[in-house]
Amino acid sequence: MSNSMLDTLTDPVNDPVVDPVILAASPKCTEQEACAIAAMFDIHPEVACDLGSERDRTFLLHDSSGAAVAVMKVSNAMEDPATLDMEATAALHACAVDPSLPIALPWAVPGGRGHRARWTDGDNVHWVRMYDAISGHGKRPAIELTDEALVDWGTVTARLGRALRSFIHPAAIRTMPWDVQHTLTCRPMVPSISDPAARALVTRTLDRFESNVFPRWPMLRAQVVHGDFTTDNAIVDDRGRVVGIVDFGDMSHTALLTDVASLLDSLADGRPTDELGRVARLVLDGYQRITPLEPLELDLVGELWAARIAIGIAIASWRTELGLQKSAFGSRYQDSAVELLDGLLTIGWEALAAQLSSSHGSGEPADLIKRRSEAFGPGIEDLSYNEPLHVSHGDGAWIVDVDGRRYLDAYNNVPCIGHAHPRVTEAIARSSRRITTNLRYLHGSAVELAERLTAACPSTLDTVFLVNSGTEANDLAWRLATTFTGNTGGLCTRHAYHGVSSAIAAFSPETLRPEDMPSFVERWHPTDTYRQEHLDESSFAAAVERLARAGVAPAMAILDGVLQSDGVYDLSPALVQQWVAMTHAAGGLWVADEVQGGHGRTGDAMWSFSRFGIEPDVVTLGKPMGNGHPVAAVITRREIAECLAARTVFFSTFGGNQVSVAAAHAVLDVLEDERVLPRVVATGGALRAAMREVAADFDCVGDVRGIGLANAIEIVQSRSTREPDRETALRLKEGLRQHGVLVGTTGPAGNVLKVRPPLAFNESHIPTFATALSRSLADLHTRIDPQ
Repeated sequence: MSNSMLDTLTDPVNDPVVDPVILAASPKCTEQEACAIAAMFDIHPEVACDLGSERDRTFLLHDSSGAAVAVMKVSNAMEDPATLDMEATAALHACAVDPSLPIALPWAVPGGRGHRARWTDGDNVHWVRMYDAISGHGKRPAIELTDEALVDWGTVTARLGRALRSFIHPAAIRTMPWDVQHTLTCRPMVPSISDPAARALVTRTLDRFESNVFPRWPMLRAQVVHGDFTTDNAIVDDRGRVVGIVDFGDMSHTALLTDVASLLDSLADGRPTDELGRVARLVLDGYQRITPLEPLELDLVGELWAARIAIGIAIASWRTELGLQKSAFGSRYQDSAVELLDGLLTIGWEALAAQLSSSHGSGEPADLIKRRSEAFGPGIEDLSYNEPLHVSHGDGAWIVDVDGRRYLDAYNNVPCIGHAHPRVTEAIARSSRRITTNLRYLHGSAVELAERLTAACPSTLDTVFLVNSGTEANDLAWRLATTFTGNTGGLCTRHAYHGVSSAIAAFSPETLRPEDMPSFVERWHPTDTYRQEHLDESSFAAAVERLARAGVAPAMAILDGVLQSDGVYDLSPALVQQWVAMTHAAGGLWVADEVQGGHGRTGDAMWSFSRFGIEPDVVTLGKPMGNGHPVAAVITRREIAECLAARTVFFSTFGGNQVSVAAAHAVLDVLEDERVLPRVVATGGALRAAMREVAADFDCVGDVRGIGLANAIEIVQSRSTREPDRETALRLKEGLRQHGVLVGTTGPAGNVLKVRPPLAFNESHIPTFATALSRSLADLHTRIDPQ
């Protein structure tokens, strides 16, 4: 913190700079005098019970029958009348915004003179205010509150904050020492803490606030808040749920989290350390049902909680030392407060933040790798890269690791429109806060999504199934095909990947050993545009013939329109049309797998099959559809769906749920609004040009090819032999990572660099990619001598 900032918090003689009201003694008003004073509000109570207050005097007034008729507050002589007017106006404002909030409202002084009446105790002038008396229990010990009540307290606090967010008043700009934004004003009070251990805890907390919270304070949401919504300032029912909100005396304009900090300070009182995280999470659950906290707020809420406790300890000690309050009153919470603060500091700042944000998965990379191996076993695919990438977050075409290093992502097609796209993340959050059910309930968003998908396809494709993943979509396509055709065979490309279910793994030779290839699925060689091999339909015809010799007819042929796993080739439309015709002639359906090539990956159309001039019988969608959220679809002809419906009912528990559908709509919206497809065409062309320019100097680069943002760099031993070089491809992948760019490898020989970025990748990213590629190649190979 700068010295000028510190100067605003403490004066030159190192005394606390605080609201003058806490420097004055509370009013001298007896219970008998309180009953007489009440006449100014046209009531005549028989009994006044002192409720106790830090700087004012508060009385509960009863009539002759013993019933409570009002709560009277006699304000401190140093209280600014404008502040009192603000309190009354704020209570009335909050009630007007949210009438169901159980706020104790101020009474108007008879005769229309506002909400305060003047009274003198002989030495000082005080202002008297009257409030509604609310039935219930006051000052209920927090330890007695049930889990249900804790959640309710969080919800009521958020509702109160929301009701006040449009409220403003000049008197709200003040230095209230209990307001955590002024935590550092308590430093001069620390010597008043008599217990050395407690003093050390408070000092550590103030140090942490100064180093970690204060610099980020301006980024927190701010408004006028209640400031002291605690068990001392609320009435509860028999279940501990809030039925009355009282005492707006600590209001100020500050961070919204100030209310949360004071609430946690109060509700955690008396709880053991191992309960603190659980209790706080329940309170935050209730709060976030109304007002979700931002990431920074979740990161800092634990530190503000600790600061609030430290403030309370310091102020109480200081006021007691100065004789401004009785020792018993000042120390009534000290022991439990010190214990609570000690508990939070024992947990540790980072661990506390993780607990309150429900974050999981922390640990050092080496430890996490070991734990991963133990937890997942040998069946899971290995981590990418020799030094695994420990990711933290992403943004557009970038991934950031836990150490803060940024990587240009030229590999991940799951976040189709870019990592953490705000349209998608907000759509998911909004929808998940409302409800998540299934397609047994009517919701228009799912219907509209199906309509949007069919509108983007040939008119014959008019029926949609919503599912969860590309695997499930292709599994359903297989089921539709076998049911409709009565056939049991299948066709896929030589090195295809279409999913992991028991049925679809048979169509994923990329992940199977040759000896595990099932006999009912035959594979064909797609065109190798680099070596000019398999240029006609003969390989496909041979696959169909092999099925026929085995007495099997194809139920479906399935094709990834950009051939990602086979090496990324752009096929001849005429050849694909022949394959489709041959499939139909053999009695099968043509399935266009758009998991890799769909949602604008090629740039020339929404679906990769469109450039072939064909009409598939079934289209399957997956990864890009929800930008990382698990949602997928099958689009087919009505007659095919009817054939399945005649035999069974299809249902997917999560398919078509509101949250998934919201994500899918958001992706389609962004593709339209950001004009993504034309950008993909331009970016893809420029990217290939840049890659070819770099590759021209290196004999190991045999071919650069692709369409849109589905691209490949084929690595060979030399251009003359065109022999695949898998080891060099892997080394280049590692080298690119070291230079800040992420790619994958693919192809039957594993020698093809897969350049398949999110569609947020644009021409501004190309120089970064080209530079990393050039440096990585130079690290491994000598440039070709131009002579």
